[in-house]
Amino acid sequence: MNAEELLERYAAGERKFPNAQLSGIDLKGADLSGINLYNANLTGAELNEAIFTKANLDGANFSRAYLSGADLSKASLSSANLSNTKLDNANLSDAQLYSVSLAKASLKEADLSRANLSSSKLTKANLTGAQLSQVKLEGSSLQEANFHRAKLRGVNLSAFNLSGVNLAKADLSAADLTGTNLKKACLAGTNLERAVLEKANLMMANLEGANFQKADLTDAQTYGWNIKNADFTDAIMPDGEIYQSEISEPEIDSKETSQQEFPKVISMTRKIIRTEKAPAPVGPYNQAIAATGTMLFVAGQIAIDIRLNDIVYTDDVAKQTEQVMANLEAILTEAGATWLDVVKTTVFLKDMNDFAAVNAVYAKYFDAETAPARACVEVARLPKDVLVEIDCIAVI
Repeated sequence: MNAEELLERYAAGERKFPNAQLSGIDLKGADLSGINLYNANLTGAELNEAIFTKANLDGANFSRAYLSGADLSKASLSSANLSNTKLDNANLSDAQLYSVSLAKASLKEADLSRANLSSSKLTKANLTGAQLSQVKLEGSSLQEANFHRAKLRGVNLSAFNLSGVNLAKADLSAADLTGTNLKKACLAGTNLERAVLEKANLMMANLEGANFQKADLTDAQTYGWNIKNADFTDAIMPDGEIYQSEISEPEIDSKETSQQEFPKVISMTRKIIRTEKAPAPVGPYNQAIAATGTMLFVAGQIAIDIRLNDIVYTDDVAKQTEQVMANLEAILTEAGATWLDVVKTTVFLKDMNDFAAVNAVYAKYFDAETAPARACVEVARLPKDVLVEIDCIAVI
């Protein structure tokens, strides 16, 4: 079917064209509101600025089609293929996009407000500046998607994998990010006011200049995050405490200081130091960690089981190490810290030949990429003649 035939039949009142073969068709600017193109083939079609309001497009194949500026509001596109499709500035508000493929699609400045995108695939989609407020994304795949400047107010992204995703300058105010993986994500300049980030993974995320006013960061993982110039006014911090802003004395004749609307947080960072001018790490540790914050010095722990109040596994260095790590973890937890907060450890061995066995257990507790600095020494004797003792320093 060609464009002329379709438009003639549509003008005559016909609306149902299921399974129509319309590959490469040119319907630019055509008004096809309410049309039924169920399972139609529209691959590579020219549909820029076309009107498909309230249309039934379920199962249709729009792969590599051009729909920039098209009006698809309230249309049904469930199970449709929109991969590699151009949808820049398109209106998809209130559309049904359940189980849709938008992989590598371009949706720059598109309006997807209140759309249902549940169980959809948005891998590598470009959503720069898109309006996604109140959109449903449950079960969707968002890996490597670009949400730069996107508006995601009040969206539920709980437990999503957004590691490495670009959310710079996005609006995530009041969004639910409980347990969300944002490791290494870019959220520079992002609005996270009143967002829920409980137990979120923010390790090594770029949050420079982000707005966290009244956000909830309880139990969030924050090792290595960049929060330079971030605003935490009235936010609940990872330790459960409400952030108390620290305002520096204004400089005389400083225009920048007088124009500040909100106090800024003083960064508490843990920066991994690496240089090729010193020996590279050969285990689960780093050359050095630069850290600011409250320092926690944990005393050396040995393999005492508090249930027995005695040394355990007297001849098994690996099992002794497990007990030592358990004791350290208990102290860290009581102080409100985790292994991610540890910046330095010292391992004392009765016999350096036990190093490999101890190191194998130790490595279970630290990611090699972010592990603390470490020293390991052989000593003549340890308390109660144990085989291993470990202490640590954490920053919280």
